[in-house]
Amino acid sequence: MKRTIRAAAIAVLLSSGWLFAVWPPPLWYRTHWPAETAFMWMRGQGGRGAEGQRAGRLYLPVPADSISPSVSEAVLIGEDNAFPTHGGIDWRSLRQAMGYRREGFSWKEPRDRQALWEVVPAAWSRREALRGASTITQQLAKNLYLSPSRNPLRKIKEAVTAYRLEAALGKDRILELYVNVAELGDGIWGVEAASQQYFKRRAAELSAEQAAALAGSLPFPLRSNPGYRPGRMRWRQNLILRRMRGEQIEVPPPVEDNLAPDETTGAVKDSSGADAGAAGADSEGGVSDTAGAAPAPDSLLSAQADSLGAPTPPDTTK
Repeated sequence: MKRTIRAAAIAVLLSSGWLFAVWPPPLWYRTHWPAETAFMWMRGQGGRGAEGQRAGRLYLPVPADSISPSVSEAVLIGEDNAFPTHGGIDWRSLRQAMGYRREGFSWKEPRDRQALWEVVPAAWSRREALRGASTITQQLAKNLYLSPSRNPLRKIKEAVTAYRLEAALGKDRILELYVNVAELGDGIWGVEAASQQYFKRRAAELSAEQAAALAGSLPFPLRSNPGYRPGRMRWRQNLILRRMRGEQIEVPPPVEDNLAPDETTGAVKDSSGADAGAAGADSEGGVSDTAGAAPAPDSLLSAQADSLGAPTPPDTTK
């Protein structure tokens, strides 16, 4: 019996250690920029070049006062409307993504608990919708410390780390870090690098249209961005802009399409295994149409747009 208790205690300690084991600790990022995030390391951009950069990587972190206010507004609209009010996890969005249809939820209310348990068994089949309910804090936790793995244990660690980031950093710093380390294209990390690469200007000079274009690339920038297969990005850019201008429309959470990037290298392949085509960006925030224009979003995107009252994604193959 003693051996069983001892073994259980060791298992609990090891599990707790794994859940909380991140380096550097979240408190470090109050005053420091990441030298390299877990996602940057995973992408493996090659050997180090000048000034500590890796060859082929653009990463230029800048403080919030050096970023156009339109960037934060566009990112919150496109990624996490509830960011100012949730504690790291948006439980309301998670319940909705699982198919929970009651207006509110309380553990003390039997009907709420019953409705939740009825949708839990189908959670795995709705995993793409659940990914769309991920918060900015969760995405920062994943970018800084983790990986894009869909392992449920990894998701638990992501949630724990998100709460730790909220406690250690606060909302302003979390958002500042997120827009500086978010992947915005192949080898392009953060809004300053993306601004210079796509629009030939600093992040402080971005227009609302350009900010919405970058926000519209998230969270799948390797599939569509201002310089690469821009169809989906352009559709989300337009919805985000309409919200920024005061229209009461809902921007649907993004879903994945049939372009599947290699999770280690970031290379994007189409269903035949070939490299997907490319498109260019102009300096005013638009995108040029090339032979590599993005395919029409799939039926899931269209159905989702219809259900939310948003415009149906255009056929970008024409």
